[in-house]
Amino acid sequence: MQGSFLRFYVHENHRYKGRLVWEWLLEQANKRGLRGGSAFKAIAGFGRHHVLHESTFFELAGTLTVEVEFIVSDREAFDFLEFIKEHRIRLFHAITPALFGIVNPDVADPSPEAGSVAGGR
Repeated sequence: MQGSFLRFYVHENHRYKGRLVWEWLLEQANKRGLRGGSAFKAIAGFGRHHVLHESTFFELAGTLTVEVEFIVSDREAFDFLEFIKEHRIRLFHAITPALFGIVNPDVADPSPEAGSVAGGR
């Protein structure tokens, strides 16, 4: 299938309505029927302010980045971004074209979308 690799980069302690944003994103994506998502904590990095943060004993808690990612159809990516805009959460995101599918699918797997490339054969 053709679609998008949708990534969000959030600070590990960033909250929305009392929930950690990375948890909220995964929860909302699941409720909206996205196929799956993952969150990964960085060991080091820097952002637009060019301050290097590292996972060390002396680093302040909550300053590292969590990457939350989804592989979705283009429509799902657009809809999910619109949903986030409605909630007025300020998030950095990246979208990359993706080809995805399941090798040796079983009958419980969703069928490939029309016009897919090599997905789920």
